[in-house]
Amino acid sequence: MRQFIKSFFLFFIFTFIVYVLLICIWGSFAPSLLRKNLNYELGAYGHMFSRIKEIKETENVDILFLGSSHTYRGFDTRVFELNGFTSFNLGSSAQSPLQTEVLLKRHLAKLSPKLIVYEVYPGTFSSDGVESSLDIIANDINDFESFKMAMKQNNVKVWNAYIYSLYREIFNKNSDFEEAAVKGEDTYIKGGYVEKKLKYFKYKNHEKNKWEFEPSQFDAFERTLAIIMDKKIKTIFVQAPITTLKYQAYTNNDDFDKKMRVFGDYYNFNELMHLNDSLNFYDEHHLNIIGVEIFNDKLSNIISAQLNKN
Repeated sequence: MRQFIKSFFLFFIFTFIVYVLLICIWGSFAPSLLRKNLNYELGAYGHMFSRIKEIKETENVDILFLGSSHTYRGFDTRVFELNGFTSFNLGSSAQSPLQTEVLLKRHLAKLSPKLIVYEVYPGTFSSDGVESSLDIIANDINDFESFKMAMKQNNVKVWNAYIYSLYREIFNKNSDFEEAAVKGEDTYIKGGYVEKKLKYFKYKNHEKNKWEFEPSQFDAFERTLAIIMDKKIKTIFVQAPITTLKYQAYTNNDDFDKKMRVFGDYYNFNELMHLNDSLNFYDEHHLNIIGVEIFNDKLSNIISAQLNKN
């Protein structure tokens, strides 16, 4: 029996080493079409690489924005600068509470905000968070928090990306990479905001649907709030507007609102303002630059009141 256990252990170690080597080789040489379970995109959609790079030169901001693409495409740091506030946008594509927790553990101390605006979209509480994990693994540092995130998700794509990313970091494979500020219709703006070239959305009908929430995401959300509370940072929760027809297609929006109000000051801008689906959005989820300006002007008043409180 002892010999069997020893042999099994050695076989496991050998298999693990071979697997890691294959991941590194496959990621380095295989074409993207053949890397179905190895999704590693340095400088991926959303400018996360540029955002993380800029953090190294940023500290002690007035406002920190957190959340999904609704955040980095919906909160224009220039608008808040005009109102006299420094800010940084730490949004990322499909960012769920699992990734927000990791990002705050890494970067909150340096950014040291006076106020956090946490964008809470029901969809991120209903997702597995894999897309966002892949984005962060490829474009941020990889530490023990990355390992814990991979353990919680236990997804083959996340593990493969984590292994391959560690290999690239160890051998300094990303040292010469520079991400362009302008990529297609997107322009990276200092402070983490991404501006989309002006586009207009065509009306689209949606079938009725219902949010199905993941308990693990609410667990991560509460752990994240504990980190923020420990630093005694004022936080407001914002649901950024999406198209009216998209929003009204979900039958349990009130359930999400009730959950959020338990945690503090919560503003659902789908209820607080009425934008035009065609004129103020470029797709069913994201405001165009006209919509961003309208939304941010209204939000600025709320933020000013919060920051001017004694």
